[in-house]
Amino acid sequence: MLKQDIRKASKEDLEAFFLAHNEKKYRTSQIYEWFWKKSSTSFDDMSNLSIKTRNLLQEHYQINPALLDQTQQSSDGTVKSGFKLHDGNVVEGVLIPTKNRMTACISSQVGCSLSCKFCATGFMDRKRNLDAGEIYDQVVAIKKQAEQNFGKPLTNIVYMGMGEPLLNYANVIKSIEYISSPSGLQMSPQRITVSTAGVSKMIERLGDDKTRFNLALSLHAADDDKRDKIMPINKTNSLDVLKKALRYYFDKTKNDVTFEYIIFKGFNDQIEDAKKLIKFTKVVPSKINIIEYNPVDGADFKRADSDVTDRFRDYLEKYGVNARIRRSRGKDIDAACGQLANKN
Repeated sequence: MLKQDIRKASKEDLEAFFLAHNEKKYRTSQIYEWFWKKSSTSFDDMSNLSIKTRNLLQEHYQINPALLDQTQQSSDGTVKSGFKLHDGNVVEGVLIPTKNRMTACISSQVGCSLSCKFCATGFMDRKRNLDAGEIYDQVVAIKKQAEQNFGKPLTNIVYMGMGEPLLNYANVIKSIEYISSPSGLQMSPQRITVSTAGVSKMIERLGDDKTRFNLALSLHAADDDKRDKIMPINKTNSLDVLKKALRYYFDKTKNDVTFEYIIFKGFNDQIEDAKKLIKFTKVVPSKINIIEYNPVDGADFKRADSDVTDRFRDYLEKYGVNARIRRSRGKDIDAACGQLANKN
């Protein structure tokens, strides 16, 4: 008999299970604390449950954690980790250490279906969504790396790894609940950012759900013709459609939006591109992260020259835009933005 992963079971189902086996309903709260506050992935850890109760759980359920499988450390300190899933699939997560922050970049899908032309993950097939527990497990492991390798706590989490988070909406939202709730890891939602390539309907749903975490939109071009060429999703989620969704989201949440803008040599790095970017980003209160491009196999793009990137940023700031250049980290181990592809 194939056992259910207990971390996917609802509280109501577990309470009914315990009652059906002459156990108290509060056992559910006890095991939830073990899973989401103490990050246990073994029934044997649950010392406040009798051996009989633990055996009962093992008889009917299993736990399918994302297990840390391989790690690589960059010359700049960045740590890339491969997480093996119960079905043999692998996803990657990254610890990005800086002077003031310890950031976990985590994955939400095995592969990706959006096929962005500049992203290594985009050249992979999407095999499946990660469940909430598998997303949570990445955070727990990277949190330990920050503490053990650098003696510092994890400060930020970005859903910017493999996959499109808003195409795995329910599991992403549930994982953030486990990470941020008082009965979980107790991280502030304001320290969590979910990045999307632009799934407009789900951006509006974030508004309806009045989410408190940060939203980042991977824009990369403020021109439909150019965005069509690098991001196929733009053909069904055009800039006008995204404007409407972003306004709706801001009206519901009052949360500023971050626009991510990878700057490519000779493609979107000119002042005319900056003018279009300024016009688009005025749709909601926002800031812009200008990201250095990290070359990947199979893509023809090149990194914009540093002086061109600086000029682009300076032009944005001249016209009152909050913009900063995000320098690449972990390039030597293929851990930088857009490079996650399970090469090993």
